[in-house]
Amino acid sequence: MNLRRDVFQAIADPTRRSILMLVAAQSMTAGAIASNFDTARPTVSKHLQILTECELLRSEQNGREIIYHLNPNKMKEIADFIEPFRNMWDEKFNKLESVMKAFQNLKKE
Repeated sequence: MNLRRDVFQAIADPTRRSILMLVAAQSMTAGAIASNFDTARPTVSKHLQILTECELLRSEQNGREIIYHLNPNKMKEIADFIEPFRNMWDEKFNKLESVMKAFQNLKKE
C-alpha cells in the first residue's frame, strides 16, 4: 500500500524541519544528518523517507552512500502557499503600527 504523504504533515514535525534546515545548508548523507540528533539512526531514516516521499528531499546514490539534497521546487510550492498569509499579516501589522504612531503623536500633544 503506497500512501501519498502530505507535505504539510511532513513539515509539521520539528525533527523534519531541522533536517530540512541542515540539508538546505549542505547536502548530506544519512549518517551525517543522524549525527546531529540524539535519536536512533532508524528514526532519522524514517524522517528522511517521509521527506523524500513528499519530494522535499531528493536522494542521490554515490557509491555505497546516499546523499540527500533539498528540492527547492517543492519548497517553493510551500512558500507560494504561505505567501498570501504572510501578506495578510504584514498588512495587519502595518495597520497596527500606524495606529500606534498616531496614538504616540496624540500623547505628545
